[in-house]
Amino acid sequence: MVADPHDEIRGTALGSAPVPLSVLDLVTVGAGHTASDALRTSVALSRLAERRGYHRYWVAEHHSMPGVASSSPAVILAHLAAHTERIRLGSGGVMLPNHAPLVIAEQFGTLEAMAPGRVDLGLGRAPGTDGATAAALRRTDRLNEGADDFPQQLAELIRFLDDDFPDGHPYRRIHAVPGPVQATSPGGVQSPHRPPVWLLGSSGFSARLAGMLGLPFAFAHHFSAQNTIPALDLYRESFRPSAVLEEPYALIGVAALAADDEREARRQVLAAALNMVRLRTGRPGLVPTPEEAEAYEFSAMEQDFIASWNANVVHGTPDEVRAGLDDLQKRTGADELMITANAHSGEVRVRSYELIADAYGLPGGAPGN
Repeated sequence: MVADPHDEIRGTALGSAPVPLSVLDLVTVGAGHTASDALRTSVALSRLAERRGYHRYWVAEHHSMPGVASSSPAVILAHLAAHTERIRLGSGGVMLPNHAPLVIAEQFGTLEAMAPGRVDLGLGRAPGTDGATAAALRRTDRLNEGADDFPQQLAELIRFLDDDFPDGHPYRRIHAVPGPVQATSPGGVQSPHRPPVWLLGSSGFSARLAGMLGLPFAFAHHFSAQNTIPALDLYRESFRPSAVLEEPYALIGVAALAADDEREARRQVLAAALNMVRLRTGRPGLVPTPEEAEAYEFSAMEQDFIASWNANVVHGTPDEVRAGLDDLQKRTGADELMITANAHSGEVRVRSYELIADAYGLPGGAPGN
């Protein structure tokens, strides 16, 4: 299917890629580097992604993780909007229960005013952190209520984005600005765009809800691979056409890292996996160097975790990564692949996206590539 150039959801597959390719940036911070270094990498990576024809660039919300500097997606996206011109920018995602819907509507209305027609609002229902940090964010320890209220919070957020609370609603006279209310004010002119809403998930809940509402869906294959196909099947089975979409549209996040040789790819992926071992055992830190990972003495349990984790990371030479991505897309039927490359250094991450673009013959490469 060729995408309508005015379609703010569907992308166009370029080169030999089977579907549009996009970027998920966790703004990772490696040992010996600062958050400023990581954010400079994000700017460089967003520019490369735009030049090479990646469709969209999302930033994920995480908290209390030293190796992940993406606690404030809206702030980072504003920075990236100032350094890019065409690529779609969005949240992958904002964790809705952590925030008042009005605040999110205001933040993303502001982003839309900065980068008209190229802002996505991806929403998740998980906290994006541990329970104690979630309690600090939400000022309550009743965390299940936030997740259980997600459909109501989502409906409220969409009402703020569209400025269409019904008469008699307590929020009828409250408006998210920038937003549609400006077009109804005397002399007002408002952008025709508003950020499309995506639902994100790693299980069936958001898949079903996205289908019922006719919204695009993004699944976190990169950390919930066993649930990918069931969730996508549920989304498609639940889908009801809407004013947003006539047919389902699902992307999956996939961990992938390409290097100039296979051994280097394995070294980089091992370091990222050690970082995950520490995170999952309550010891979050900066992403270690490959040398530290190679010297680390993994327990038998940690070795099992590493093997399981890396089995779902597509890594190797550019041709090996391309083959792995092609196979994943065929198995899942995903409409878009959103690649996240986790590594100790920014240079390795940027190089990986360049190599993947070269492997697929995306535009903007060096002559002869």
